[in-house]
Amino acid sequence: MTKRWLLYAVIGIGAVILYRLFFFETQKVAPVPRDYNEIVACDTLCVTMEYNDISLTEGTDSIEGFYLELIEAFAQDHDLVLKVTPEMSMAKRLQGLYEGLYDLIADGIPIMTGRDDSLLFSLPITRSNQILVQRKPLTAEDSAKYISSQVMLAGKTLHIVEDSPAVLRINNLMEEIGDTIFVNTIEKYGVEQLIALVAHADIDYAVCDRRIAILAADSLPNIDISIPIGFTQFYSWGMRKESPILCDSINQWLERFMKSSEFRRLSKKYAVD
Repeated sequence: MTKRWLLYAVIGIGAVILYRLFFFETQKVAPVPRDYNEIVACDTLCVTMEYNDISLTEGTDSIEGFYLELIEAFAQDHDLVLKVTPEMSMAKRLQGLYEGLYDLIADGIPIMTGRDDSLLFSLPITRSNQILVQRKPLTAEDSAKYISSQVMLAGKTLHIVEDSPAVLRINNLMEEIGDTIFVNTIEKYGVEQLIALVAHADIDYAVCDRRIAILAADSLPNIDISIPIGFTQFYSWGMRKESPILCDSINQWLERFMKSSEFRRLSKKYAVD
């Protein structure tokens, strides 16, 4: 009987220990939204950005990108270790930001996206607009499908990536032309993959950021990007409303850095406005 009670006691104590270890470990790793002071205290800035030619991409012998080099310069000037997490989905980038996994979305977010109530925006960093991606009329089939004006988009299906700001402009465009434009949202691909689908005739039309399309056109010479869909917008970094000091720190730094020769060099290197 004594041995049996001893066995029960050992099992009970073990269960309690395992529960406490699991519970406290879970508590320890749970992310907590931070502002600049907490970031400095742990010496690490956690950012996320899309994998594309403007933000983050593979160079000849390293990882590069306009926004990557820009946030690297900020981290270096503030003695911070930079932790970058590529994420193709804007919805997942926002979710990670709100949950505290990331301190900053460090690729360009159009300021007029309908998210103004949930995000703090940095100073405008670049500007661009949405354009139509289609194939050049090099064949009879592509000539029949070629769009030469926005009015011809009536009844057509435009493909966009998930959470694309283009959807707002397309809705306005439907009102302007007085007809329906169908929109197909692609969840599993990014902008560059969408452009490639057009080039290889898997889809006929896509709408994406002009800057990314210009870079993609260098390797996909059969795509046409001459038809604008939206007006020029300013693009900024995004932070939580609970990070006002981080936002102020970034804005003060951007105000200085964007006047520097290094910023002009980066802008020229990646062909951004």
